[in-house]
Amino acid sequence: MHICKKILLGTQELEEQGPITIVAFGDSITHGAVGPGEIDYESVYWNRLRKKIINVRNYVPVNVINAGIGGTTAESSVKRMDSQVLQHNPDLLIVCFGLNDINCSLETYLASLKKILEKGLENNIDTIFMTPNMLNTYTAPDTEPEYLDYSAVTAEYQNSGKMDLYMQNAVSLASDLGVTVCDCYSEWKEIAKAQDTTMLLANRINHPVRKMHELFAENLFNAIFSNSTKITSGSCNTMYMTHK
Repeated sequence: MHICKKILLGTQELEEQGPITIVAFGDSITHGAVGPGEIDYESVYWNRLRKKIINVRNYVPVNVINAGIGGTTAESSVKRMDSQVLQHNPDLLIVCFGLNDINCSLETYLASLKKILEKGLENNIDTIFMTPNMLNTYTAPDTEPEYLDYSAVTAEYQNSGKMDLYMQNAVSLASDLGVTVCDCYSEWKEIAKAQDTTMLLANRINHPVRKMHELFAENLFNAIFSNSTKITSGSCNTMYMTHK
């Protein structure tokens, strides 16, 4: 991926190519939503990923554009691609939709997701499709009263296998397009074999607790750097040089 090469740039190359730019494109998970009415930009996965990349070599600036908007779907976000993604000319595009798309038809979700992924590829942007977390599997006693009815709906989506079906098809689509897949949903399914994953949702419906954003960040980091040789920090002179 471009980032693997760009992280090694020196001063002159940075002047020519600029810092690393990542666009995170998605819904409320990307937005930074945690509990009801609560946004946390510090703990969200893309900020954790940014810090992990900086820890590889902190000389190269890493900028993340947060293009996540709570309540959106892949279908409603296709029109946002040009103004909120492509105009930033990112080195990496992270796409994460599905939690709200479950309320739409599978065909609509896949067709919209395909348009988003293809736009990234057409513009020569390294693109990763990241599957989201599981939905709740039951209505928890501490669910906010206004969300009780929807909690029952999302639990049915999860328990009936509908969410599994959407994620399986989305992963297949991305793979067929040649897009790197970061399948965090499958990891949540594994966790569910031993833990109550509904308690890992801050709103008890679809927003993961802060610590679970680390799972997303770690998997994204591995997807980016897994095929790269080990990178050492090295030192670069940040002082203005009068003689070149």
